Amino acid sequence: MSPRATPEHPVPGNAVCLDLRAPLHDPDGVVRAALDAPQPPGDRRFVVLDDAEMLVAHQLLHERLSSYGPARIICLAVGAPGQRVLHRSLTLRPRNAGVLWLLDEPDDAALRPLVDIVSGPEVFGAVLRALAEVVHGVAVPSARVLEHDLTEEARARSWRQAVEGLAGPDVPAQAPSTDGAPAELALLLDESVPRSLAGHDWLPAHGRAGGLLLTCEEAWDDAVEGHARVRGPAGFLASPDRSPDLPGDIERLAGALKRLRAAVADMFAVAGGARLTAEHRGHLRDRGVELPEMPREISRAGIVPALRDHTYELIDRGLPLRSVAARLAALSSRTAPAGSAARLARLDEICPPEDLHRMAAQQPFTAGGSRSVALVVTGVLALLAGLWPGAGWALGPATGVLAAGLAHLMLRRRPNRSPDGRLDGGGSTGAAPRLFGGVVGGVLGAAVGQLLGLPLWAGAVTSVVAVAAVVGLALRDWTSAVDDWWTRMDPGHAGPLLKEIQDLVITTAVHDWLFADVRHHCAEGAGAVARLLRGLAATADAYPYPYPYSYEGNAHGSGRLGRAHDHGPERNDPAGGVDAATGMGTGTGEAWSWGDWADSAGDDLWSDGPDEDDLVPEPRKPEPPAPAEPFAPTGAAGDPAPAWLERRHGDGGPALVDTLLADLVEGTVRILDGCWAGIERDPANAGRLPLDERLTELLDETRVRLERDVAASPPPGSGDRRDRPDAARLTGVAPDAVARLIAADDGPDHTVPMCGPENLRLLSHDPGAVRQVRFVPETMRRGATGDDIWRGTGEDVEWTRAGRHAGVLRLVPLRPDVVRIVRAEEAGAP
Repeated sequence: MSPRATPEHPVPGNAVCLDLRAPLHDPDGVVRAALDAPQPPGDRRFVVLDDAEMLVAHQLLHERLSSYGPARIICLAVGAPGQRVLHRSLTLRPRNAGVLWLLDEPDDAALRPLVDIVSGPEVFGAVLRALAEVVHGVAVPSARVLEHDLTEEARARSWRQAVEGLAGPDVPAQAPSTDGAPAELALLLDESVPRSLAGHDWLPAHGRAGGLLLTCEEAWDDAVEGHARVRGPAGFLASPDRSPDLPGDIERLAGALKRLRAAVADMFAVAGGARLTAEHRGHLRDRGVELPEMPREISRAGIVPALRDHTYELIDRGLPLRSVAARLAALSSRTAPAGSAARLARLDEICPPEDLHRMAAQQPFTAGGSRSVALVVTGVLALLAGLWPGAGWALGPATGVLAAGLAHLMLRRRPNRSPDGRLDGGGSTGAAPRLFGGVVGGVLGAAVGQLLGLPLWAGAVTSVVAVAAVVGLALRDWTSAVDDWWTRMDPGHAGPLLKEIQDLVITTAVHDWLFADVRHHCAEGAGAVARLLRGLAATADAYPYPYPYSYEGNAHGSGRLGRAHDHGPERNDPAGGVDAATGMGTGTGEAWSWGDWADSAGDDLWSDGPDEDDLVPEPRKPEPPAPAEPFAPTGAAGDPAPAWLERRHGDGGPALVDTLLADLVEGTVRILDGCWAGIERDPANAGRLPLDERLTELLDETRVRLERDVAASPPPGSGDRRDRPDAARLTGVAPDAVARLIAADDGPDHTVPMCGPENLRLLSHDPGAVRQVRFVPETMRRGATGDDIWRGTGEDVEWTRAGRHAGVLRLVPLRPDVVRIVRAEEAGAP
């Protein structure tokens, strides 16, 4: 029996193993443990290890294995030294039972792989069918088996890497992203407004907030329109009676913004709870906020399914449990309703009080730029105007006077002064420097023109250009000065500011008021899933991987297979020796093969009815040459390999860790599948669901498959997965040797018998009575290895669903008179 499979923890799908060999402290307890092991109804299978001399005495124990319904039994009868007759009870008769007699009583190192092989459902059935075709259902086995497995170091390393890949390291919370998130969660993460609410009137004009918003919009429209009129030539040259009241419009805008800001702040404060109540709805309605019904795009009922899809999508992307938990914790924090009072800080960012104070304050109006520059520019233009001989004496100074007059007109028409004079921020346009520079420049220009004697047309051109430049510069200075004053007053940003305030109110109404319950449900659900995932990761980290194994049996005394050292010399061999290479009793230490039997068997050996006293060993013959492909048994985890077993242990193929991790992830998802209903009902307590037992069961099951066939078989319930890596890609060991073994010709020399030459006279002489079972795990021919190497395989091969052993079992019958059918009462059994 494998030390990794006990009656309390059998390998799933395999026959239940129990050891009835003496000494037994509690034989009934051993049978009870085997009966309690889970098995499919209608297909109860047992592999019983028993002493050959105790089969009749243990008949009642064998019969009890059928307590829960019909059972099939293969008994491995370990023969005592010198035993020449096997007494078989009626309970172990074909077709539901059979006996494999191990005449040399091999130790546990040799029994363990044999029990593993026979326990598999396919080999179990094939052996039982073969035993039904031999005399009395009793045969002596002969075998040649290849074992494809991992080294203990590779097994432990791959397991550790897979568990680390499942759990992952501790990571800080990461900002949730809307990329790939379900629509319900994305709507909560990006604070968008559902399409169905896009046309809703959140702040109706008849309400308090809507009225203030409308007042602000009207004042802003008036101010923007007035600025557009004032900054052009019409605003500069038009009659004062037709000038707009820009300072009044801005003052009205600033006052309306202050009142709107206060109203919004009052809304946020009065409904600042985490969840919106009917009382809060009433307060908001009084303040002019009209809340609609919940939109169809989102509901509380759709949050947990969306969380499930998002969690599985993150897991499918290869994120370990702790990374997924970190993202869900961040999602929980992001979606938790903080209440609308938390929006006051954002309102201060959008509309700080100092901006409103600056808008309401009076700003001076300045035009003309630097005064020294204005003096020089005006002087130059007046000089050009004075170059006209004769007329220049009047045109030059007049140009300076024109420049000064236009500057003075700017001051009178300045936009920061209301028509009634109530509001006036003052100003300066530089009229005096322009007048001084123009007069001086004009006189100088007239003198130069007189000296140069320019033609009349030249003087006329220069004068026209100078006058036009003075007017053009005045208009430019006016527009620039108006825009500069407008910018310093900053009423222009009131339009976008109103839009931001309105958007803030809508966002708050949707996410802090309307969605408050949904957000609370999402935050609690995401937090619950995050706690579950962290708990699963902690359980995975704490799972002990039992290497190296030290199986010491169970409370019922059925753990002897893990304690080969308990067997003394008296139970191993008459000579007290144990072959360290094969783990089998050696007697005199001479090895032999089926060739000895073939060479030494004569008709005299098969005469009818030899007395038991006559069944004595023949003199030993020299050991024949080894087969063409001798085995080279090697130990595994301290166990020597029997002579019939060749172990090929690899360091793990390229797909091993990924396959183990995929199985663990798939099983974890199945565990989570059972949690979503609880998260929907009560997310606050669902995060405390005890999942450690279920994850431990998953880890146990995955570990058993890793030990049984390097996880080449799929997990229970996953179906037939053709894309699963084959055994070669998992172990790193090619299956070519298995293919050669299975394709080899039948013959006794291709297998190693499990009895010594002294017992040859007990065996049947008829070669046609021998039955053979070939078996290969399906995983060895699946996948990248292809089918080419298996073309020579016979049709009689049992393709097993799982296992790490492949090979041939030959079942040699015994002589009819060697097996005696005995009733329990004949042996004095109770």
